Amino acid sequence: MKRYVLCVWFALTLAAACTSDPLPSWNEGPTKKAIGDFVERVTKEGSSDFVPAPERIATFDNDGTLWTEKPLPFQLLFALDRVKALAPHHAEWATKEPFASILKDDLAAVLAGGSKGLAGRAALR
Repeated sequence: MKRYVLCVWFALTLAAACTSDPLPSWNEGPTKKAIGDFVERVTKEGSSDFVPAPERIATFDNDGTLWTEKPLPFQLLFALDRVKALAPHHAEWATKEPFASILKDDLAAVLAGGSKGLAGRAALR
């Protein structure tokens, strides 16, 4: 009897998982809906947008091969945002590089300091 109950529970759990949201961590909205609609169109036989399974290819990249012309690493974007968040506690950053350029959103000036400037040597003087 226990095996039967366990099998029924497993089957119901599996059925619920199969019908649940395919993107559970995404917020509801137009982007999520557009992705769902796209997947449905390209996977539904008879659809004018149908793509046979062997021709479906997904490409994911984080090594730069598909990046834009002048990408910024996520770590740099985080650091820039963090400087802006902490700036109210550091009035001296308004005139000290590279912070001053970061706070003015002058990325060209920030990057002009090279790796030494970004590493904070300019800020430590």
